[in-house]
Amino acid sequence: MTVTPASHNGASRLRLGILGAGMIATVEAGFLPGLSRMRNRVEVTAITSRTRGRAEAVARDWQIPAVFDTLDQMLVDGDIDAVLNLTPIEAHAETNLKILAAGKHLVTEKPVASTLAEATEICELADSKALVALCAPADMLSLEWAEARMLIENGAVGKVAFARLQSSHSGPAAMAWPVDPTWFYQKGAGALLDMGVYGIDRVTGLLGPAVKVTAMSGRTVPVRRARGGPFDGLEIEATEDDNTLVLLDFGDAALAVVDATFNVQASRTPQLELFGTAGTLIVNRPGGAPDGSGPLELFRLDAAPNLSGWISPESLDALPRQNRAAHYSRAVLVDHLADCLEGSARPLTGIHRARHVLEIMLAAKTAADEGKTVELTTTF
Repeated sequence: MTVTPASHNGASRLRLGILGAGMIATVEAGFLPGLSRMRNRVEVTAITSRTRGRAEAVARDWQIPAVFDTLDQMLVDGDIDAVLNLTPIEAHAETNLKILAAGKHLVTEKPVASTLAEATEICELADSKALVALCAPADMLSLEWAEARMLIENGAVGKVAFARLQSSHSGPAAMAWPVDPTWFYQKGAGALLDMGVYGIDRVTGLLGPAVKVTAMSGRTVPVRRARGGPFDGLEIEATEDDNTLVLLDFGDAALAVVDATFNVQASRTPQLELFGTAGTLIVNRPGGAPDGSGPLELFRLDAAPNLSGWISPESLDALPRQNRAAHYSRAVLVDHLADCLEGSARPLTGIHRARHVLEIMLAAKTAADEGKTVELTTTF
């Protein structure tokens, strides 16, 4: 599959429109800083947002030539090949369907939709139009997670028995959030969709589709108080659970547990501990472990004749293209879209896996509410 790109000073670039001009678009760990570093292959040609004034300000700051009042206008009149969807969660399904129906490739923030039926409709529409559609998170494009996947596939830990994944923090209200953090604690958002999605995305990226899920969940603090920032002291009534543990069954006795909570004030545990019949694999937090260990640690039975021990894998440089994830941050999803359209990569963050991740989160809610194990129906 190839894209017909714009020609700019003799170079062909993917033409991108942005839907949404909020914090995730502009902060250093967001999209526009990374997009500004890939201007040789991606050209941001248009932007639209719920507030035109905000869209105009972002366009001025980031040299985006066209501002539109609505998504519909941008899809018709914008000089674009693809759309980056940065809308709030509740708008994802409707806007993703509009973007694909207009024949545009898609990169969307997570989750891909709010219901399984919506996600299935999005997948079917993208497939029917032969469009590339990618969904955050972008972790499986990063160096350490790509290497972890390679090690597992190559049998470095033997048969996988179980994994523990931590992807939570203390919640936006505890982090001097620069905008009103209330919506994170409301129905339709919550710690499972906001934080648990990372651990579920990572473990399915490593182990493939799950077959069953169960969970326990609750509301730790009925009323949160914002700490620091412009909303310091704001009282937030929590209407969605803020503390969920998810247990996944991948079949053949391979299990995983993922936390999804706004109650991790601090932690020194790795992002991943994966245990197998021949060893243990650790993915540390960004910056490495407190003891100075690198991003990956591997314990191997019989690492040498009659000797077992910990190894720091030295094969990270075997995936030089993946180093772009650190350089581009979240915008690596757009870089990956360009790779997919050029035919140099297959979609590692595609919407079929995003649909499976969404089903797991929805099933976890059902499992926790009804006290049962839920069988999953999707795969990828």
